[in-house]
Amino acid sequence: MDEIAPGIRQLDTRLGGMDGMTAGFLVDGDEPALVETGSQSSTATVRDALAAAGVGPDELRWIIVTHIHLDHAGAVGDLAREFPKATVVVHEKGARHLVDPSRLIDSAARVYGPLLDGLYGRMDAVPADRLAAAGDGFRVDVGGSRTLRMIDSPGHAKHHHAVLDEMTGTLFVGDAVGVKLPDIGVLRPATPPPDFDLEQATASLRRFRELKPERVVLTHFGPVDRADDTLAEAEEVLHRWVAVAERTMAEHADAGVDAVAAALANAFATAPAALPDDVLKKFEVLNGVHSNATGIVRYLNRRAAVVPE
Repeated sequence: MDEIAPGIRQLDTRLGGMDGMTAGFLVDGDEPALVETGSQSSTATVRDALAAAGVGPDELRWIIVTHIHLDHAGAVGDLAREFPKATVVVHEKGARHLVDPSRLIDSAARVYGPLLDGLYGRMDAVPADRLAAAGDGFRVDVGGSRTLRMIDSPGHAKHHHAVLDEMTGTLFVGDAVGVKLPDIGVLRPATPPPDFDLEQATASLRRFRELKPERVVLTHFGPVDRADDTLAEAEEVLHRWVAVAERTMAEHADAGVDAVAAALANAFATAPAALPDDVLKKFEVLNGVHSNATGIVRYLNRRAAVVPE
């Protein structure tokens, strides 16, 4: 594990056996907390990393997920069993899906098909009495005058909250800011279906800036340089992606997701062509243009269907 702030260590969950894709974070205290579990396929990796850090089955007291997508919360049921004294903290709009993840898994199976089991795994249920359904401002006391505050941040998903370590000003933003993998260095928005909403996502980014965090930490992958500049960049890039999609749909009445995805891929080169194909493929698996296009098209169609008063 690498220390990224005083009392905060980052671990690589090795999504699908790949390095530098999805991170988890151990927040030290009398009642230590794990922020993000990674996918079910990462369970053993996370458990072993915690053990190496001196956190055994009876020591971990909090498991916090920023939202219920499988790359962030897929291991939550398994880790709840491995760490029986831990309370699982989840956004109040996502809690029921951890108690009964069947609909979540069915949806993921439709999206990922045969990739689901090999890359992510599934999700085991969490007993209801182990859950804390967190609203905006919910605080987790890890001891030693350290609290973690949940910051409601819809836009990427309606069940998304960021986690602010009030001691160090470290803001764990999940997918609300986007994806920036170390091998690529390009910030790409995360706009998947079904929940992506531009107005909500923008409001969340602006709220983050108002918090003036000392550091911003992405689940994909790790802390970024210049927190405020990154938050401003995230808003600007997000609006540019939506504008390209909107223009494509306006210019071509029959433009569907494939056409929008092609326009986005053409407008936003992921990275220098010199990067190996396996690195670029990794980015597409995690945060593909087609998935982003699907979310944006769904949002634009939903917005167009709203009849002004």
